[in-house]
Amino acid sequence: MRALIEEGIGRRLLERDESLAVSVIVPVYNEVESLPHLIAEIAKSLTESGLSYEIICVDDGSKDGSAQLLKLEAQKRPDLKAVLLRRNYGQTAAMAAGFYYARSHSIVTLDGDLQNDPADIPLLLAKLAEGYDLVSGWRQKRQDAALTRLLPSKLANLLIGKVTGVKLHDYGCSLKAYRAEVVADMNLYGELHRFLPALAYIEGANITEIPVRHHARRFGQSKYGLGRTFRVVMDLLTIYFMKTFLTRPMHVFGLFGLLSTALGTVLGLYLTFLKLGLGQSIGNRPLLILAVLLVVGGVQLFSFGLLAELLMRTYHESQGRPIYRVREVVGKNVN
Repeated sequence: MRALIEEGIGRRLLERDESLAVSVIVPVYNEVESLPHLIAEIAKSLTESGLSYEIICVDDGSKDGSAQLLKLEAQKRPDLKAVLLRRNYGQTAAMAAGFYYARSHSIVTLDGDLQNDPADIPLLLAKLAEGYDLVSGWRQKRQDAALTRLLPSKLANLLIGKVTGVKLHDYGCSLKAYRAEVVADMNLYGELHRFLPALAYIEGANITEIPVRHHARRFGQSKYGLGRTFRVVMDLLTIYFMKTFLTRPMHVFGLFGLLSTALGTVLGLYLTFLKLGLGQSIGNRPLLILAVLLVVGGVQLFSFGLLAELLMRTYHESQGRPIYRVREVVGKNVN
């Protein structure tokens, strides 16, 4: 019964509110000192711009009192919604929760550490209104440590752009604006929040970026460092596979399977010729083991491809998800 009630609540919250110009999502983890200033600055920026808004702060299992502060603020402020996660799931999960509870057709995300400037939100929304589906912030004058933050970020941006085909200067900037329908179907795991432009590109989104301001951290220390590099690289490989082979996994598994089987067969025929044609002993040759492994591995890869094809079809058909996305339908008799 509780699950049914929660599902009903979720569906009601997913209904878009036409009176809201933007939903601002802020993932929060141990930012109790920054939160009062951030909420006030967001409200000031959007109020001065004449935009109706809601602020959704998602507490990702903070242990410094951030959750308690958000609960108190949400009880006093009608423009603030506090979503408190049971434990620390990570920034990706916090963003996914914010997307779920957002009610506006336009969504903006930013960090909770005051390094992103809420005064840039109207600029992002103005660019979004030009017809883009996603507008990414570009921190041209980034106020972070050069060795531990700037250099790895530059290298990551080059690598991600090369692999995904989406050329952005600053993938790591959390300050982004989205059309709600772009993120509605996205299932986020791992560290995929930084690859949202790439995921949106896979869905056919129109993407751009604009320069935004970036401030030095005023309170506390960064919660992220070089330790996340491995996770980012693994998620990048996932994105590449999704971009290239999501609807045709057999093309990658089947190709390597056929090549492996063919090479193993050729080696096997060669060894057969040596044994039967020339009378040589092949039982103690490493080449025999290699031939067997290539054939067995090829059959397994081909089987993986068939299983992946079945999983892909189940993924799309069970959810009623088409393999295409329609941007617009124009005509007098469109139903």
